Amino acid sequence: MQFIDRTKISVKAGDGGHGKSAFRREKFVPKGGPSGGDGGRGADIVLEVDRNMNTLLDFRYRRKFKGENGENGDIKNQYGRNASPCIVKVPAGTMVFDDDTGELIADLTEVGQQATVAKGGRGGRGNAKFANSANRAPTFAEFGEPGESRNLVLELKLLADVGLVGYPSVGKSSLVANVSAARPEIADYPFTTITPVLGVVQTDYEKSFVMADIPGLIEGAADGVGLGHDFLRHVERTKLILHLVDASGMEGRDPVEDYHKINAELRKYSEKVARRRQILVANKMDLPQAQENYPRLVKLAEQEGIRIFPISAVTRQGLKELVACVGEALEQYVDEPEEEGEAKVYDAGAEDPERISISRNDAGDFVVAGKALEKLVAMTNFNNDEAVRRFQYIWRLKGIDEKLRERGIREGMTVHIGEMEFEYRE
Repeated sequence: MQFIDRTKISVKAGDGGHGKSAFRREKFVPKGGPSGGDGGRGADIVLEVDRNMNTLLDFRYRRKFKGENGENGDIKNQYGRNASPCIVKVPAGTMVFDDDTGELIADLTEVGQQATVAKGGRGGRGNAKFANSANRAPTFAEFGEPGESRNLVLELKLLADVGLVGYPSVGKSSLVANVSAARPEIADYPFTTITPVLGVVQTDYEKSFVMADIPGLIEGAADGVGLGHDFLRHVERTKLILHLVDASGMEGRDPVEDYHKINAELRKYSEKVARRRQILVANKMDLPQAQENYPRLVKLAEQEGIRIFPISAVTRQGLKELVACVGEALEQYVDEPEEEGEAKVYDAGAEDPERISISRNDAGDFVVAGKALEKLVAMTNFNNDEAVRRFQYIWRLKGIDEKLRERGIREGMTVHIGEMEFEYRE
């Protein structure tokens, strides 16, 4: 299966339905009051972790997701139907970033976990909602609020208990193949594994753990060289690292030097990853050259304060003991406390809706920005005089004329609010 671990998508939540402007017209009720109903709410875009997904491959073929709009209000105070949320399935381990700001929106790790990444628009109010003692027969209703839209980056980090690190061709794929049912491609050339492979390893009748054979790491990976960040991203989630070295040095490499170089890359990428518990695995012990190098590796393990296991992934020598040790280490594992603010779920209400900012664009026009104000513009029917008067009243109430004058606006200059632009008049 092709593995896709980073992709971009765009999402657009549903718009709210329009409110209705209507009056009761019934027999024996000659002057019926306003009876326009409210529009329904647009669909939210919700990401949900699905147990049947393990890659982001589906998003290669579909990158745009649009929520259904809410229904319009109707006569006799009938409300429009709210749209059902648009559920987008993602695999466990998906991190969601705002493509424009780089902000982490959600970190989805558990099956069934959800995150609302774009809020559907509120339904517009019908004219019945605007009736009051001063205006008993309002003729205007609101348009539906536009749904949020945003560009997202989805990034998958494997949720494996054990990650295998080491230079290409040290035998990681052979190890996974021999201790689990996974069948990665195996050959004697670098970068055979170019996509991560997960294998479930059974320690006894009831217990098991997930091992990840991740693409080989090379010097400079923390700076993005080779498969760099694609590799290191997946090591972050693991509880334990098996550090494989080719004890035989058959590829013209020194296993002790390799160990130090790999750890230098891990430290450069993330101190948290570098602190992860490691077990040194000396592979290819069936070869004579490995027997010569092994005492040096034992000394290295003593200096580093870690355990070492001599194995041969080909002959299966030492695999049973290694699996038992890994199972025991995982049972003793204690989760590191999360760094404050490390993972969160997007909250559309966190931003202050009443905050208003005024700036100038390249053409010298004034741009008025503010969540509540932009919503008001989008929901106002400017073809209705009553609706325009209401807009002007709120505009004055917020003191925007005064703010614009402070910024030096003059008669006839252009003002932009959301999708709308108009000429300024005193």
